Amino acid sequence: MKVLFICRKRQIRVLRSVLDTSIHRFASHTGLPRMTASPASSPAAKAAVVPAPSERLSSLDGYRGFIMVLMASGSLGIPEVAKNLPDSGWAKVAPWFDHVPWAGGVLWDMIQPAFMFMVGVAAAFSTAKRLARGDAWGAILRHAAVRAVILVLLGVLLASNWSKGTNWLFTNVLAQIGLGYFFLILLTRISTKWQIGIGVALLVIYWAAFAFWTPAPPPAYATLKWMQPEDLLSGFFAKWNPHVNAAAAFDRWFLNLFPRPEPYLYTNGGYQTLNFVPSLVTMLMGLLCGERLRREGSSRKKLRVLLVAGVALVALGLVTGLFMCPIVKRIWTPSWTLWSGGIVILMLAAFYAVMDIGGWKRWATPLTVVGMNSITAYLLYQLSAGWIRETLARHLGADWFTGPYGPMMSRLSVLAVIWLFCWWLWRQKIFVRI
Repeated sequence: MKVLFICRKRQIRVLRSVLDTSIHRFASHTGLPRMTASPASSPAAKAAVVPAPSERLSSLDGYRGFIMVLMASGSLGIPEVAKNLPDSGWAKVAPWFDHVPWAGGVLWDMIQPAFMFMVGVAAAFSTAKRLARGDAWGAILRHAAVRAVILVLLGVLLASNWSKGTNWLFTNVLAQIGLGYFFLILLTRISTKWQIGIGVALLVIYWAAFAFWTPAPPPAYATLKWMQPEDLLSGFFAKWNPHVNAAAAFDRWFLNLFPRPEPYLYTNGGYQTLNFVPSLVTMLMGLLCGERLRREGSSRKKLRVLLVAGVALVALGLVTGLFMCPIVKRIWTPSWTLWSGGIVILMLAAFYAVMDIGGWKRWATPLTVVGMNSITAYLLYQLSAGWIRETLARHLGADWFTGPYGPMMSRLSVLAVIWLFCWWLWRQKIFVRI
C-alpha cells in the first residue's frame, strides 16, 4: 500500500507538470494571458516570504514530557507520605509538591503555566509550517476556531466528571487554553512589537479590573477550607482575595447564564473563568520564544535570549508582586504571569541547552515518549487515574498500597500505566492531535 501510494503521488506530479506546460503553450500560441497570479497577491507568494520552520527541536518534546510526567505523578504522594512520617525528610520537600494555598508558588504550581507556555511555542512552529506549505490564512483560522471549541468542551467534560449533569465551568487548563487559543493564532500574524504591546495591555487591563473593584464581604456560603486565616491578604492586596475579587463577581453573573441544576455560587479553590485573559499572555510568551527558536541563527544566541528574558521576567514579577498585586496562580495575577513566565522560560532554556545544543538527547527518551502525546497523557490521567488505582489494588492486592508509603506506590503505579500506554503509542507512531 505504501509503494502504491508513492507511485500515485509521482503520477499526480507528472500529470500536473504536463498540464501546466500545455496551458502555457496554448496561452503563448493564442496570445491569451497566462493564468498566473501576481507576486503581490498570490497566496503561494505570501507563504514564500514566511521563513520555513526549522528542524523539530528535541527539547520541546522533552520539556513537554517533563511537564506531563510531573503532572501524572500526582506529586508522587509525597505530601501524604510526609503526613504519615512527620519526622522524616519527606516533610521538608513536601511543600514543593503541593499547591500553595493562595499567594506564592512552588514547583507543583509551575505545571499549568508550563503547559500553557508550550501551547504558544507549538503554535509558532505549526502556524509557520502551514503558511510555508501554502495553506490559506482562512483555513488556519477555521482550524484554530474548531480546536478552541474542542478544548473548551473537553474542559467542561473534565469539570463534569464528578457531577450529575453538565457542569459549565471553564477553569480547567484545557478550557483556559481553548478560550484564548483562537486569539493566540491571530497574534501570530503581527509583529513582535505589537505582540509585546498587546500582552502588556492585557495585563494592565486585568490588573485595573481588580485594582478598581470594591470587594464586598465574602459570601457566607463560600468556603475557604483549603486556606488558613493568615493566608488571606490585607490592605490594597485584599482586592485579590478569593471569592471577593472582580473575576469572582464576573463568574457569579456569567456562569449562571448556562443551564445548571443550582445557581453557581463559587469555585472550589478560588479559580475563575477570566484567568484565560492573563494566561493568554503566558501562551503569548511561548509564541515569542517559539518564533525565536524556529528562525535561522546561532543556537547559543537563542539560548542567551531565553536566559535574559527568563531572568528579566522573574525579576519583574517579583517587583510587581511587591508593589502592584500579589503573586497568585489561582486568579493568574499579572505578577504571577510575569514571574511564572520567567521560570518556565528558564526551564525551556535548560532543556534547549542540554538537548539541542549539547546533543544529549537519549536520557530524555522516557520524557519524549509522553511529550509527543501530551494531550492523551493529560486526559488519561484526569479521567482514569482513580480507576487505574482501584483496578491495580483489586488485582495486585491492597497491601501494595497501604502503610506509610502506600500513597507513593499508588501514584507511581498510575504513572507507570500512563507511561506504558504513551510508550505503546510512540512505538506505533500514533500521535493524537486536536
